[in-house]
Amino acid sequence: MTDPTPLAALSSALSDVVTRAAPSLVSVHSHRLRASGFAWKAGLIITADEALADEGEVEIRLADGSTRTATIAGRDHTTDIALLRVDADIPPVKLTSASAAPALGSLAVVVAADRGAPTASLGMVSLAGPRWRSLRGGDIEARIELDVRLRRSHEGGLALNALGEPFGMAVQGPRRVLVIPSATIERVAAQLETRGRIARGYLGLGLQPVRLDDGVGAMVMNVDKSGPSAAAGIRQGDVIVAVNDEKLAGVRALSRSLGPESVGSVVDVAVRRGGEPVSFKVTIGERPEA
Repeated sequence: MTDPTPLAALSSALSDVVTRAAPSLVSVHSHRLRASGFAWKAGLIITADEALADEGEVEIRLADGSTRTATIAGRDHTTDIALLRVDADIPPVKLTSASAAPALGSLAVVVAADRGAPTASLGMVSLAGPRWRSLRGGDIEARIELDVRLRRSHEGGLALNALGEPFGMAVQGPRRVLVIPSATIERVAAQLETRGRIARGYLGLGLQPVRLDDGVGAMVMNVDKSGPSAAAGIRQGDVIVAVNDEKLAGVRALSRSLGPESVGSVVDVAVRRGGEPVSFKVTIGERPEA
């Protein structure tokens, strides 16, 4: 018996990779939206947050065609991670560590589900970069992009390396397919499991960008009377020009800096009040639930 050709060997290996991952994949139906998801722990499903409707029932469809009703245990818009609770016996996946993320140019397989049935797409890692911050302010441990075709209903599927190890969740970016890496999933999902949400920093201010002679500022349009900025003495009409001696880069940049790690920290806020410089020490609070 002759040895299989390299192409046949590769095909067999890829098929085996998909077969091993498929039992952990499910379809997620939310209102009129469809996505994929995978078992993170017993009774807990990870899926893409953008693929979930804002309200209404969530249904999980398994590979055998059966369905289960799921509840949202927590969701984080900034990292596109949502956690669902479901009463179903689905084998959890074991995500790789951050150091095991695939190299640039290596093969990657996205395993997802369509109406419960497993699907697979083959591509390659087209970008492998450092930690980055999403447009919504989420801190993501690695920038991984895939050159692969991904349907909307396959968002939330597993991205596997050539060894069949799951290194993250595939989602649709603005112009390309992104992978939310395993390190981000583990960090965010653990908080969603225990708290149902991710803590975000809170200044208690409504801000409007203004152009100044020497840069940009943020005018205080309204102040939460029970918030941290009011307690520090900041008033409506003040213009924030710097934080911790760094010139303000804009209102959006200030909002993005208020991540989970900022809660409880004390910052020096420099403002102009009636044209005169004033500074305040503000203890960043935790953003209240909407």
